[in-house]
Amino acid sequence: MAIQPKNTREHILSLYGHVTGLKKDISQIKNNHLKHMHDDLEKLGGKVDKIYWVLLVAVGTVALFFFDKLLT
Repeated sequence: MAIQPKNTREHILSLYGHVTGLKKDISQIKNNHLKHMHDDLEKLGGKVDKIYWVLLVAVGTVALFFFDKLLT
């Protein structure tokens, strides 16, 4: 059980401690977790681009194959 503040000054100091703790938690989330998520999304974006180009080349190859068969 937490100690209850006895007067207004102690109550304000207790609230200030809670706010400081929240600021530290928010800072940790922003600097740590979101940075890692951003890096992971950037890596994933590169992989999606590679898959996109492979599919585009494959469809282009099939289209050229059918176009060649149509002309001959």
